[in-house]
Amino acid sequence: MAKRALIIGASGIVGSSLADQLLSTGWTVAGLSRGRTAVSPAIESITADLTSADSVSKALAGRTFSHVFFTAWARQATEKENIRVNGGMVAHLLDALGPSGGMSHAALVTGLKHYLGPFEAYATGAVPVTPFREEQGRQPVDNFYYEQEDRLFDAARRYGFGWSVHRPHTIIGYAVGNAMNMGVTLAVYASLCKQAGEPFVFPGSATQWNSLTDMTDARLLARHLEWAATSANAHNADFNVVNGDVFRWSWMWSRIAEYFGIEAAPFDGKMRPLEHRMQDTGEQWSKIAARFDLVETDIGRLASWWHTDADLGRPMEVLTDMTKSREAGFLDYQSTSDAFFELFDRLKVERVIPQ
Repeated sequence: MAKRALIIGASGIVGSSLADQLLSTGWTVAGLSRGRTAVSPAIESITADLTSADSVSKALAGRTFSHVFFTAWARQATEKENIRVNGGMVAHLLDALGPSGGMSHAALVTGLKHYLGPFEAYATGAVPVTPFREEQGRQPVDNFYYEQEDRLFDAARRYGFGWSVHRPHTIIGYAVGNAMNMGVTLAVYASLCKQAGEPFVFPGSATQWNSLTDMTDARLLARHLEWAATSANAHNADFNVVNGDVFRWSWMWSRIAEYFGIEAAPFDGKMRPLEHRMQDTGEQWSKIAARFDLVETDIGRLASWWHTDADLGRPMEVLTDMTKSREAGFLDYQSTSDAFFELFDRLKVERVIPQ
């Protein structure tokens, strides 16, 4: 069967990179969403409400896809609601496509909260020793990632397709209107500092400032998803996926400041969360957008202060092992600093931030 992919979340930070990757290697690609955000004109857009089994079933009636990539989630007020809603979304999709018998593989993108626990119980249990390895398993807390996995495993058994689970660290990539986007958030923050003549203050914890860490470029994650979907070595397996280098924020912070031509403030060990300090920057950004003819005047569509605070405020080292992918044959590497700078370059070209 021809490679026909359906991407859930095709307009997001992961899904859009995945669509580009698959199109570049000859796939036919469709994206399913509620239709609130435009997808690339190169892919077919399918509109449905993933929280409704009936809506998904009607939207996909008569359609067949060889591969499904689930790269989206819907944030809810509590983890129990996250479990109900996001687990249901996976089940609705796979129950709509599975009975046709045409699907050979389904991939699910989750993340390192598999090891750390969800936001409302973040790292409250016994956090596994770093670097995180796939065999360390699940934490004894409610976690919608586990529910999504269980719905994937159940559907794979019933309908006879293969699966893969992908656990990236914080993702760097191009997307506007994404709720979890540190790269664009830091670019907006640095641009605000530059225009105001203020220093670039690290918002996070001393642990994150000093500890080793890693990140995941969305383009590398896209290649990892394609590899797992087409490699026998990756059949029915879960994988961590990161760039392959490690760094400390005490080094990276000054590199980002240097890129923007601003001063990196000395870190004094105190946390200064962005969500609190950036509450009143909407008008300031609107003026910057007007002055530089930027494409987005609403700072809320660009910066996810809360999520960047969560990542940079972690009270423990977060580092990921890639041995399982390496031994299975995925050897790609990406410099994290280059990933940041290439994203910043694109944001300037696309007139998302000032030149």
